[in-house]
Amino acid sequence: MSDLPRKAVTRTARLAALPLGIAGRATLGLGRRIGGRSADVVTAELQQATADQLFKVLGELKGGAMKFGQVLSVFEAALPEEVAGPYRAALTKLQDAAPPMPAAKVHAALAERLGPNWRKKFRSFDDRPAAAASIGQVHRAVWHDGRRVAVKIQYPGAGDALLSDLTQLSRVAWLLGPLIPGLDIKPLITELRSRVAEELDYALEAEAQRRHAEEFADDPDITVPGVVAQADQVLVSEWLDGTPLSEVITKGTQQERDRAGQLLARFLFAGPSRTGLLHADPHPGNFRLIKDDGPVEGWRLGVLDFGTVDRLPEGLPAPIGNALRMALAGDAAGVLDMLREEGFVKPSIELDPKAVLDYLLPIIEPTTVETFHFTRAWMRAQAARIADPRSPAYNLGKQLNLPPAYLLIHRVTLSTIGVLCQLGANAPFRAEMREWLPGFANPVDEPAGS
Repeated sequence: MSDLPRKAVTRTARLAALPLGIAGRATLGLGRRIGGRSADVVTAELQQATADQLFKVLGELKGGAMKFGQVLSVFEAALPEEVAGPYRAALTKLQDAAPPMPAAKVHAALAERLGPNWRKKFRSFDDRPAAAASIGQVHRAVWHDGRRVAVKIQYPGAGDALLSDLTQLSRVAWLLGPLIPGLDIKPLITELRSRVAEELDYALEAEAQRRHAEEFADDPDITVPGVVAQADQVLVSEWLDGTPLSEVITKGTQQERDRAGQLLARFLFAGPSRTGLLHADPHPGNFRLIKDDGPVEGWRLGVLDFGTVDRLPEGLPAPIGNALRMALAGDAAGVLDMLREEGFVKPSIELDPKAVLDYLLPIIEPTTVETFHFTRAWMRAQAARIADPRSPAYNLGKQLNLPPAYLLIHRVTLSTIGVLCQLGANAPFRAEMREWLPGFANPVDEPAGS
């Protein structure tokens, strides 16, 4: 599929066909088992076929379907290992790939948005897309002044497709939920809908990217490409070389994984503190490991795609750091009080402070040591503990609330940890929090009336 399917009826039909296809394969699988085939073999075949269909449809539709797939893909590390295999390749591919928009449509879009003489702005322009994402694709080019640039072009009709897809996906959330234990899919889709308008606005994206590029201009660890030009649904940025984290995940050395993990953790906490913005799309396709011939300590992290950000003028909220510090000190009552103040526990809910602490401590284990080894096994254990109806953590988790102000922070943190687990990185999470997270190293008082 080389164009964005825009007719709502067509897109809805494709998404609606997902549960029907899966149900049909389950029936066929039952017949095969009755016929004497091994249940394990049949189950593996069904999982592979389901993965192929699900992510083929999500990738072809682009729009909200693919955006959801990209968001889902960073939680791959939480899948049980016997399930993860069939999905892993499809998920990873979805992070960086989508069928391209034809050259003729690219040229028409550039003529409409940059003017009929758009070619004069470039010394050269490569018609083949270098990357494709949920609402647009990127082309290599050389700007008229000789700079190598990335030209991001939004798919025509992307806005309508995004909203239509996310509406339909919310109706089949029950189908997608079992992919990731312990993850409630519906709120995730609702939050994605609320971010669509911002992501479609390339002027807002350019503003967020400029702020990051200026702040990290001389930084030895983080690199953000500068904005060269922006017009309507086209964004031209400096080209950024480097190895995509998706490649580091699949075939990187442990040295590369550890450095990428260290820098990813640093950007998660330092970014909001230094820019007042939280980069809110942390899937591996948006990061590059920039290596040179020097020592590993000199390798940098390149950060792309600022279409989705959370505005945090004061940096990450101090109550997060305060609550973590108290949890590590064993102050169960203080943690519960803080959670109540911030709206994580509603006034009508009565909880045992020690049970709350027991719920949190395994999750915040990366903060208890100077360097933590993030693994898929660790993340799967956390997901399984929270998702198991027989577990005390499951019952307590059902009584907690996630305030709207923390929704995006929660997802970004969880997603980043998911990427760290995919990397299998040894990362100094605690040190980064100590430096950049208000309240973690020392108590921070809340402003009066907050």
